Amino acid sequence: MEAEELGRRLRVAREARCLSQQAVADALGLPRTAITQMEAGNRSVSTLELTKLAELYLRPVSYFLQEGARDEDEDVLVALHRVAPGLESDPATHEEVTHCVSLCREGVALERFLGSSSRSGPPNYQARLPRSSWEAVVQGEQTAVEDRQRLGIGNAPIADISELIASQGIWASGVGLPNEMSGMFLRHPSVGFAILVNSSHPRGRKRFSYAHEYAHALLDRDRNIAISSIGNSSEMVERRANAFAAAFLMPRNGVFEALRGLYKGLPSRQEQTIFDVASGGHIDAEFRSPARSQRINYKDIAMLAHRFGVSYQAALYRLKSLRHISHAESQELLEQEDFGRQLLREFSMFGDIEELEAPQYQDRELRSEIAHLAIEAYRREEISRGRVLELSKTLGMEPNVLLRLAEAARAD
Repeated sequence: MEAEELGRRLRVAREARCLSQQAVADALGLPRTAITQMEAGNRSVSTLELTKLAELYLRPVSYFLQEGARDEDEDVLVALHRVAPGLESDPATHEEVTHCVSLCREGVALERFLGSSSRSGPPNYQARLPRSSWEAVVQGEQTAVEDRQRLGIGNAPIADISELIASQGIWASGVGLPNEMSGMFLRHPSVGFAILVNSSHPRGRKRFSYAHEYAHALLDRDRNIAISSIGNSSEMVERRANAFAAAFLMPRNGVFEALRGLYKGLPSRQEQTIFDVASGGHIDAEFRSPARSQRINYKDIAMLAHRFGVSYQAALYRLKSLRHISHAESQELLEQEDFGRQLLREFSMFGDIEELEAPQYQDRELRSEIAHLAIEAYRREEISRGRVLELSKTLGMEPNVLLRLAEAARAD
């Protein structure tokens, strides 16, 4: 292994862990210039130093020494920037995404300490690439029905989509992204499966984005990275993911039940014919709903949106797709969206779908999972006190808090 290539791999591994040269130098008890010279290929690296660096960077020593070794960290980040070239030009976005990827990598490493096998993720619903918008919609809706059946959640609204995704072996988190980008799906050996959605979007839109990216996890496993943005929204796989998200969050029968609860959704005229045992003939019965009573209005759209945790427009288009409203009615209801938003605001429902999520909740699922793994690994004496303190800092926790929690678990 040439010194220059070894130095390059050390630099890539350090940057992937979001560590400064000074932080690495402090961990090894060396001056910062020593790390600089190592990464430049101008200083030899002892076996002991390389072992400590490999442990710090969560990499096997072989990663740095094998000829032609796969540079997994560089692959996932370089591929991400190739697919979304604007990310590296925004330092804040780049830092947030890199930090999330680093947290996922920490989680994978902790799972390995605990003896867990690599994350296999949810089932892979194999479907050919759709050749038309219609085929994309059919595939997306059918997959949504099948996965709801697999999960055993019936027709009920999904209370916490990020928690559901996490239960399927996928890291889930909100992250700062450009406004035109709604989310991304990552699949890579170093991070497992991860879904990141735009934390600057309202809650209802974020829920839809989580479901959209979850569709990529179920249907597009051949991709290491899938970016969802305005620029690629016309692609068939994106249309399929949108159809999945709508059907997954708002199942057909669930929507019908919700409409029934609003006294809507029934035909204006209902007829029944029953057998008459006395005469051997039949009896006809008919019911007519009061005029215009079954017509869906902005209030119904707003209440459906709140029930399923989606935006007013998402609920409206789902009703149109299910043929509960016509094209002309949908256009009229779109113009009344402000009334729907006002209704939700008056009854303190607006914030549930239209306001931004508080910063402390954006990556709650991911951080809590990492913390749980760290506490369990410490309890089993798989990681040291120093490692727990380092993870506490990475998770943005107050110093010693995670260690106290871990110590308490070990004492049980």
